[in-house]
Amino acid sequence: MITSLIPGDWVEHPSEKDWGLGQVQSVDGARVTVNFEHQGKVLINIKVIDLHKVKSDDRK
Repeated sequence: MITSLIPGDWVEHPSEKDWGLGQVQSVDGARVTVNFEHQGKVLINIKVIDLHKVKSDDRK
């Protein structure tokens, strides 16, 4: 599980690849708001969903 997300980080949702890359907008404990390319803003509980952090040089 990712525990060190900060606003500006890029992530992928493990089971929703069609959402595209998402940029972390805010972090409040385990509640993370992510703005995905093809889904828009989504509130995710990272205790339930293990987001995959994407390195800035790996972005498409």
